[in-house]
Amino acid sequence: MSSFISSSATHVGMVRKVNEDSFISRDDIGLWAVADGMGGHQAGDMASQLVTNSLGAVPLSRDISELLHATKAALYSANSELISMDGQFDSKRVPGSTVVVLLISGNEAVVVWAGDSRIYRLRHGQAEQITRDHSHVQELVDQQLISPEAAESHPMANVITRAVGIEDPLELDVLHLDCREGDQFLLCSDGLSRLLSLEEIRNLMQTTTLEESVQTLIHTALVRGAPDNVTVISVQSDDDRTVVY
Repeated sequence: MSSFISSSATHVGMVRKVNEDSFISRDDIGLWAVADGMGGHQAGDMASQLVTNSLGAVPLSRDISELLHATKAALYSANSELISMDGQFDSKRVPGSTVVVLLISGNEAVVVWAGDSRIYRLRHGQAEQITRDHSHVQELVDQQLISPEAAESHPMANVITRAVGIEDPLELDVLHLDCREGDQFLLCSDGLSRLLSLEEIRNLMQTTTLEESVQTLIHTALVRGAPDNVTVISVQSDDDRTVVY
């Protein structure tokens, strides 16, 4: 199985003054993550940066189980550190952050997440959302109280039910996947996923290079007003940079 490479970028958007998103791309160990902070200036950006800094200390391991264990330990540590800061910020600005992590080793992949930052996978021209949002509107969809289409414009669409720094113990979802040559993964904050449909994401993931794909995705969000910060990481196999389907 070939190694994987990535391209990543973040943008403050067209409305916000501070970028509370953070990301980390560690092609060397097969770890990529997006964190979307909350809590306002000095709280949200600090929280997301703390999360990605913690993931930056995860050691190299060719064993996916060891890599997963170290990743979870890093996130638990970040959670405890953020909770210990309670009282240092205004009560309306409690620091916290979503997180979504992709781990790849050989033909195995693991996704770890809390919140509504997402991972999509493109395989043989078909795109699918891998993660399930930890959000109030997703719970309404699961209970069949609203449709998935209505969820996109629901007034409580920004209310999440899990995040790093909010509760102890931190509850993470973990999903194990097979990883095939030619697979492409897209990690993003909700600043992108709220503005583009799955079909649009599929089409834009199939541009000729990772860099073009990432830049086009962010540009599309900006053209549509980008009311939130936008962060994107695109990941695919090193020897398959141009995928033809």
